[in-house]
Amino acid sequence: MTGEYAPAEAARPLRGYLTVIGIYTTAVGGLAGLARLTGRRPPARVAASDVALLGIATHKLSRLLSRDAVTSPLRAPFTRYVEPAGDAELNERPRGSGPRHAVGELVSCPFCTDVWVATGLAGGLVFAPRLTRLVAAAATAVAAADFLHLGYDAAKRAAAGP
Repeated sequence: MTGEYAPAEAARPLRGYLTVIGIYTTAVGGLAGLARLTGRRPPARVAASDVALLGIATHKLSRLLSRDAVTSPLRAPFTRYVEPAGDAELNERPRGSGPRHAVGELVSCPFCTDVWVATGLAGGLVFAPRLTRLVAAAATAVAAADFLHLGYDAAKRAAAGP
């Protein structure tokens, strides 16, 4: 399957991707089934404020999970350290082949991790909306603080001049 999709030097772990897709689909199906069994219903509409809150929280949580130095032990079975990537972040490369490589790509890519985090937060709105909003608000506050730290450092560098 992979040989027909990409040349050998650019081989992609398609079976691994299918495994990851299967796990994601099973998790979403499990959440939907659990919601049905417990009588939980998704909100009729999601407020724009929740979309903004969860969007910023998803950004922060996915970067925390996929790039932060402190969470590198969670990624280590699937990635290999390459180098620092700026403030408290790391560059890592997926390791292995098949599902291990596919998971390595997932856990080291904030864009890829976004889908999983957003799904978890959306599920949280169904099962525990108050707690989910609290966790999302905390992650949003951390994201705001990160941007303030970066802005403060940039202002200090600008004030110091060349």
